[in-house]
Amino acid sequence: MEREIPLFTLAGVPDADITTHYYCTEDGLGLSLLRFTRPGARQSVMLIHGLTTSTDMFIMPEHRNIVTVLLDAGYDVWSLDFRMSNRHSYNMYYHRYTLDDVALYDYKPAVELVRAEIGDQPLHIICHCLGAASFVMSLFAGIVDGFTSVIANSVALTPRVPLWSHMKLSVSPRLVELAGIQYLNPKWNEDPWLTPGKLFSKIVDLFHPECNVSACHMLSMMWGTGWPALYSHANLADVTHRRGGDLYGPTSMNYYRHVIKMVRANNTAIKYNDLPKYSALPDNYFERAHEVTTPVLFMTGEHNHVFADSNIVCYQRLQEMGCTQHELKVFPGYGHQDPFMGKNVAQDIFPDLIDYMQRKSADALAPAA
Repeated sequence: MEREIPLFTLAGVPDADITTHYYCTEDGLGLSLLRFTRPGARQSVMLIHGLTTSTDMFIMPEHRNIVTVLLDAGYDVWSLDFRMSNRHSYNMYYHRYTLDDVALYDYKPAVELVRAEIGDQPLHIICHCLGAASFVMSLFAGIVDGFTSVIANSVALTPRVPLWSHMKLSVSPRLVELAGIQYLNPKWNEDPWLTPGKLFSKIVDLFHPECNVSACHMLSMMWGTGWPALYSHANLADVTHRRGGDLYGPTSMNYYRHVIKMVRANNTAIKYNDLPKYSALPDNYFERAHEVTTPVLFMTGEHNHVFADSNIVCYQRLQEMGCTQHELKVFPGYGHQDPFMGKNVAQDIFPDLIDYMQRKSADALAPAA
């Protein structure tokens, strides 16, 4: 397929200084951050994508994107491409990484790298999907700290999924691996005829009459329950819909195993296994909730067909525990992915995020009572 927008383009942010910063994790992976900055910024934001997406979801040129909005509001912006990123290759082979690995290894050195550049100025986090779940896990485990605010979209410490998604999560990792498939790829329709990926995508197409974009059908099969599952078609620019195969990459199966384990554990973020290398992590990520002073805005779309009402339940559970510094925001008409990738998000979504960060910055500067 001929691309309308170049792969991994930075054209969505034409008026900033852009630099790449590399680091290594303790378990031996090379990861990276892109920094977008203009002179005079006095606060910073780190953006964290979800599984199979990347920095690209934050810098899309077809609409006014969140990096541009943050730059215009005076922020220095860092976008992290961690081990789940479409810009790295780690999703494209068999592995046994879990959300614990991400929480333990990926975020601390990234934060340290940013802090080395920005000093003690306020640092906010905006995170999405399993990037949000794993980051909030890292925060509540005490692995990372020192943030003015955190905004977590779609899911955090209480993963909840629709029934059909529960069934897929329960059986797909084993079935896919037994079939000798290293990953599921939304772009399989672009494979040559009579190849396994091409045939698989054509079968999936039969169950998705809602549009004529095979990548969209594959994404609904890979994530969530719906036609489509990740977003509302009406919320996307046409070109965004057509280039879904570029914006979302392949994924292997092991993260699914951790998600379903948490779903079965009363929808609670728990550690996947008890190997000694994970001793710094709690068995239950709510164990230290009262020690977390960072305020978190749990946000979600009203029509979330991937993680349902996960963040509503997470907010309510923390409120019941007496952790009242957190807030909840539900965006009408939106789903799982379109709060960042929709064509009108600069008007519908981003002002609320800016408002939250500004309020939390003001709170942090206010004298103690």
